[in-house]
Amino acid sequence: MSSPRTIGIIAGSGVYPETFVAAARRECPGVKLVLAAFDGETKPGLADVTDAAAWFRVGQLAKLIRFLKSEGATEAVMIGQISPRNLFELRPDLRVLLMLARVRERNAESLFGAVAGELAKDGITVLPATTFLEDLLPGPGHVCGPGFGRRQLADAAFGLRIAKETSALDIGQSIVVRHGTVLAVEAFEGTNACIRRGGALGHGTKALLVKVSKPNQDRRFDVPVIGPDTVETCAESGVHGIAIEAGKTLVLEKERVVRLCERHRIGIHAM
Repeated sequence: MSSPRTIGIIAGSGVYPETFVAAARRECPGVKLVLAAFDGETKPGLADVTDAAAWFRVGQLAKLIRFLKSEGATEAVMIGQISPRNLFELRPDLRVLLMLARVRERNAESLFGAVAGELAKDGITVLPATTFLEDLLPGPGHVCGPGFGRRQLADAAFGLRIAKETSALDIGQSIVVRHGTVLAVEAFEGTNACIRRGGALGHGTKALLVKVSKPNQDRRFDVPVIGPDTVETCAESGVHGIAIEAGKTLVLEKERVVRLCERHRIGIHAM
């Protein structure tokens, strides 16, 4: 009798990891899901809906890999956010120290790519972060909320072009624009801080969030994501539209996003 397909879930914060669990159960009956969770990041309840779980500090790579191998995982996904605070207060084990010594540029792509390389050494393949979630990647056009008018579509096209440039430089994947002017660019602080800063500079009127994938995006990690928290932050900040890149941006908790967009009169459009 063959062993069940076993996937390790290296899970940060937010709803993304639990969305993956539900989709994996639906799309791959019989799959064994093994949770590698992080103290202060991963939702505690996630351990209750997976088949095995262990908790780690950020930086305990050797221990994490030993756990995944002991549970028979041959595949893994890296999903959810790790706060900048935890990344700056990293207490790396020897394996991470050796890995970092080989990494020239410490951006998200190079660091996650290096972690994927370490997993591969132990026979664990890192899957795309969109695995089982392809139906949450909207195609081109109106997604929900009020439709975009001509001015918003023009700002969305402008913002898409600029955000592609900033993301190519590893600065960030989100910007806030208003009437052809860039108000805020996401950096290490994250999307929500960018939204708040852009909304304040736009005086709470007619600002637009634009979120894109990086050119040649490695879909194993750092895939652009929006969800209810994104919409709520836009509403609080006076950002009245969200433009995403079609087929490349995950919309999590779609039903709740739709309700919030209708309530706050925020449109989402996939470019």
